[in-house]
Amino acid sequence: MSKRGRGGSAGNKFRMSLGLPVAATVNCADNTGAKNLYIISVKGIKGRLNRLPSACVGDMVMATVKKGKPDLRKKVLPAVIVRQRKPWRRKDGVFMYFEDNAGVIVNPKGEMKGILCNSPFVNANPIHVFLCLVVHVCA
Repeated sequence: MSKRGRGGSAGNKFRMSLGLPVAATVNCADNTGAKNLYIISVKGIKGRLNRLPSACVGDMVMATVKKGKPDLRKKVLPAVIVRQRKPWRRKDGVFMYFEDNAGVIVNPKGEMKGILCNSPFVNANPIHVFLCLVVHVCA
């Protein structure tokens, strides 16, 4: 299988089940004032004819806010996926999944725009999420 791009961060990423295609709506898991994020593209995906680009946990996507503060709506914002419903297999053999799909709004470097993330997300293995995201949320 081919390796996928990292969308602005360095390092290798393990193959994961892609659970969020373009046009998926996910919850916003931070305190920026956004409620829903609508995925419009996935960073680092080159694509193939008739195949929708899809994202998984730790991928940076470009999204718009569908519900939330008026100053966040009608803008294209970068976001990172922190939870997905589709199960994926970790290297230790455990299948992980969450009860909903969620993401957080970040700046282009991958640092969180909000102050805190008020719900669970994958931080057991920092390869799956950007290191700066883990540092901001766990601190």
